[in-house]
Amino acid sequence: MSAPDELFDDAALEAARILFARKAEFMMGAVAMDGLPAPDLPEVAFAGRSNVGKSSLINALVGHKHLARASNSPGRTREVNFFVLDERLRLVDLPGYGFARASRTEVKKFQNLGRDYLRGRPNLKRAYLLIDARHGLKEVDGDPMDAFDRAAVSYQIVLTKADKLRPAAVEDVRRRTEAAIAKRPAAFPRVIATSAETAAGLAELRAEIAAACEITEV
Repeated sequence: MSAPDELFDDAALEAARILFARKAEFMMGAVAMDGLPAPDLPEVAFAGRSNVGKSSLINALVGHKHLARASNSPGRTREVNFFVLDERLRLVDLPGYGFARASRTEVKKFQNLGRDYLRGRPNLKRAYLLIDARHGLKEVDGDPMDAFDRAAVSYQIVLTKADKLRPAAVEDVRRRTEAAIAKRPAAFPRVIATSAETAAGLAELRAEIAAACEITEV
């Protein structure tokens, strides 16, 4: 697993820690593009297969247990959900893909909303594509990566649930994932392994988000 201090100095890590320790709150859930908030703050978006742990990761990043609603039922996120951090940036939880307990028409509707958001949001600084460390990249993950590449949306892969594997296995998945995305034009080259349970990788991810949003002072 990559060590945060190899990528960010102590000052950057501490600034990001302070930023994410500040007030975070749910802002709104949008069901259509015309219902999105004004693009007046930098945003980072979290995408991934249903049940990959998006809500759990967002909660862990900001130190809240129930800010983003986590569920054991895949496909529960059917809106684009916005969370405001310190009135400085927004964390955006996108609908999952790959499985949902809903009709095909409904699934297509809320998944298309997520794609439309990614293509048309001028203040989106980076998307984070969450991948379950136990399974690695799957064929279904190719569609969002293709969409990111076509739209020239910078995205970074974050491995979730790294605590479920031994450290050597996590590092193997991380390296294989970096190799798999090496030639993708919009992919950020570093892959971060995280765990919402143990907080592994969260300091690094916080620092990556702060850097992507160009927040250097807190």
